[in-house]
Amino acid sequence: MSHADADKLKVFTGRANPQLAKKICQYLDIDLGRGQTELFPDGELIVKVDEDVRGRDCFVIQPTSHPVNAHLMELMIWIDCLKRASAQRVTAVIPYFGYARQDRKDEGRTPITAKLVANLLERAGADRMVSVDLHAAQVQGFFDIPVDHLHAAPVLSRWIKGLKLSNRVFVSPDVGNVKRAQVYANMLGGEICIIDKRRKSGSETVAKHVIGDVEGKNVLMVDDMITTAGTITEACKILRGHGVNQIYIATTHAVFAPPAMERLAACPFSKMAVTDTIPIGSRIDPIKDRVEVLSVADLLGEAIHRIHHNESVSALFNGDPGRAAGG
Repeated sequence: MSHADADKLKVFTGRANPQLAKKICQYLDIDLGRGQTELFPDGELIVKVDEDVRGRDCFVIQPTSHPVNAHLMELMIWIDCLKRASAQRVTAVIPYFGYARQDRKDEGRTPITAKLVANLLERAGADRMVSVDLHAAQVQGFFDIPVDHLHAAPVLSRWIKGLKLSNRVFVSPDVGNVKRAQVYANMLGGEICIIDKRRKSGSETVAKHVIGDVEGKNVLMVDDMITTAGTITEACKILRGHGVNQIYIATTHAVFAPPAMERLAACPFSKMAVTDTIPIGSRIDPIKDRVEVLSVADLLGEAIHRIHHNESVSALFNGDPGRAAGG
């Protein structure tokens, strides 16, 4: 990237995942934008940008992971700060988009918070949004600004290929995830099976039975996120009961809300891959010997590069990360 391009492109980070932001800047070969979030004694946030952004193309890296509300508010303040500092364009890069589960009214007197968050981000001044593996793809339609919905498939599929598993089958841990399993099966080759799951509550699920043949096979389960790990652990138990060989799990967002760690520590899976859309830190210590953390920094960096240079981002949707894959 030329000096002139680097001067026009600015990447900033909130406090949610600065490590990812630094990796993205390394990929882009630019310095991380100078700015900081400070906390008033009463808990209010103030963002200070310590360099000129007038007329610049600005990107703010901030997943809305735990604590969700604090990180969401910080992101909106960052956007407002940059717009008031006369940035030419502000793109919210939200690797993990919280509140995406509440994308419809499935019972009376409930909110649609995915739409509310979209409205808030637009009202704050965001000109564009970038995210990875939205929980519900239709959330893109809640925005009236361009949305680049990236997929972690290029990152996770390289890990799956590296396993070099024979006699493999892709298993969807629930009916709602069948399309995702089919994408990986088509991309990498293999049959798919489905676990028929019933949800008893927000944190408790019961797996009923397996649709398809898994006996004696190596299982690959791919999901967009693991929150309380109820779905995954129940799926592993029923698969073991059906005589599978090894179980491998690949997931984009390592939410890992309690009691996920306790459940996963007792879960009979062989290996798991997660990405760094959400910072991992020491949260995976109980299972760290069985977990590999993969970075989406190159994927997001390539998307930022293409957006800044008005190039097509659609190739990233199709599982071709361009330079991110070394191509």
